Amino acid sequence: MDATEIIRLDRRHIWHPCTQEKDLEALPPIVIERGEGVYLIDTAGKRYIDGVSSWWVNLFGHNHPRLNAALREQTERIAHHIFAGFTHQPAVELAARLCALAPGDELNKVFFVDNGSSAVEAALKMSFQYWQQSGRPKKTRFVSITEAYHGETVGALSVSGCDLYRKVYQPLLMQGYQATGPDCYRCPCGEERDTCTAPCFEHLEQVVVEHHQEICGIIIEPLIQCAAGMRIYPPVYLRKLRALCDRYNVHYIADEIAVGFGRTGTMFANQHAGVAPDLMCLSKGITGGYMPLAAVLATDDIYAAFYDDYATMKAFLHSHSYTGNPLACRLAVEVLNIFAEESILEQIQVTGKLLARQRERFTELEHVGEFRHCGMVAAIEMVREKKGKTPYPWQERRGLEVYKLALERGALLRPLGNVIYFMPPLTIGEDELLELTTIARDAIAAVTAN
Repeated sequence: MDATEIIRLDRRHIWHPCTQEKDLEALPPIVIERGEGVYLIDTAGKRYIDGVSSWWVNLFGHNHPRLNAALREQTERIAHHIFAGFTHQPAVELAARLCALAPGDELNKVFFVDNGSSAVEAALKMSFQYWQQSGRPKKTRFVSITEAYHGETVGALSVSGCDLYRKVYQPLLMQGYQATGPDCYRCPCGEERDTCTAPCFEHLEQVVVEHHQEICGIIIEPLIQCAAGMRIYPPVYLRKLRALCDRYNVHYIADEIAVGFGRTGTMFANQHAGVAPDLMCLSKGITGGYMPLAAVLATDDIYAAFYDDYATMKAFLHSHSYTGNPLACRLAVEVLNIFAEESILEQIQVTGKLLARQRERFTELEHVGEFRHCGMVAAIEMVREKKGKTPYPWQERRGLEVYKLALERGALLRPLGNVIYFMPPLTIGEDELLELTTIARDAIAAVTAN
């Protein structure tokens, strides 16, 4: 098919994710033919720097030779088999290595699912069922923070806070508690992110103090609330959270789906705070952007609550057909091999500092309120008025205009409202990173000029 025919069939049959389909009448989807490193390449041969790692999954870019080879090798062995009562080397090796890399020394059990929302669903069910089987049946609710995003299945939406995704489904959702979360750019306490002691944590603490007897767990995105606009907050918040959960016998559930695997500069974001969760959800970059896979890491204590004679009916009866898929697990093993053998974490210390040095290039612009940064993630928040941190009305869709200009100039920058962010492949070169940030800066300057 040529590009015209592909677009014709797309508009006739495809329903795209997170998209108002009517927008595609004016801006048809771009037909991608192949990928190469940090670039997406369309059918006309135009190259786009993938500044968002195609929704944060392509850790090492596109068409990676080592991942290609791993996939081919595993395909010649077996693509899939039932995982109930059977096992295979890639899953076993992956599980053992994830547990060895995880923060702390108690996350020793791995449950495989196939996407981030499913990982959150499984973690919530594990926590709930744990308390039901541990003599605490009144513990039935979860706590999350405002503007949280944990996925789009019903359970995951129930512990999310972004009205954009959950408002219409409110009648379907489980009831829980939500506390005001950190917003360091518009800090109500007048603190600075780098020196903050997280006084805003009192909102979450108050909820737990009042309701801990009915709380199963607290779920949070460590260090960065991504869909909320890349809100970045200090590690001290996580240290306070771990202490609070210990004090009141509540599970700490870490949603590291977006921030795991080097995005924050360490393998997992919790390592910045020196704490470990009771349940940790992983996905996105786990296979380098090649295949769907997710995992929930659990402590031995949680696992033990499900380990009993069959007649007690304590087993975790949660599954899907592709659990532990050998292709996906083999790719994930190769991702960990690349981290270990190519010194990826060491490399991104250099690239992350280069990204951080772009701050002044953006903040000198009249309508950039903040440039925030953590590891290989950075975000630029556009504002109508800098002094009062007044946002542009969402109806003006300034972020969309930046996206369109950036595409014209050869970069993919998918906005979050008024926030433009970078989450490029960890292997992006310095020249490519500078080109990406220059395209973004010029586009922001043009869109905010009037």
